[in-house]
Amino acid sequence: MTSRVDFTDEEWERLGRGPLVAGLAISLADPGGPFETLKESRAVLTMLLDTAREGGYGDFVQSLAGDVAAKAQRRENPLAGFNPDRRNALDTILGELRSVYALLVEKAAPEDVDDYLEWMRVASQRAALAAKEGGFLGMGGQLVSAKEQQMLETLGEIFGVPRG
Repeated sequence: MTSRVDFTDEEWERLGRGPLVAGLAISLADPGGPFETLKESRAVLTMLLDTAREGGYGDFVQSLAGDVAAKAQRRENPLAGFNPDRRNALDTILGELRSVYALLVEKAAPEDVDDYLEWMRVASQRAALAAKEGGFLGMGGQLVSAKEQQMLETLGEIFGVPRG
């Protein structure tokens, strides 16, 4: 089983903030307004806090989520240390996620990789489902826009699917 001691402090933080970075990718794929972005970010953070409290994705993921939850409870920014270039934010975010995946595959046990991939998949979907895109004053719009669906597919390409 993979644990905290298998990673440097920086690597561990990168793995822990992975779902939040994936949520940013969803938000940037089809930027709504500040309320939509807040809803998407909140959905991912809530999922992280639930994982820390209840588990459901294995001990490795629960440990990562626990560290992110502890930061949030101390009012520390869980994205601290990740500063995407504003001009190329989406490219920077996707590059970070590719690096996180490579790090995970290199150092984690296969079952922990699978648990993490499922965690990322659910976090990304929760972000996409958190706010309607389009519409006016909450009327109309669609739950997952075509651009968000395309980003979900891109994230799936980056992280693959859990091995069966």
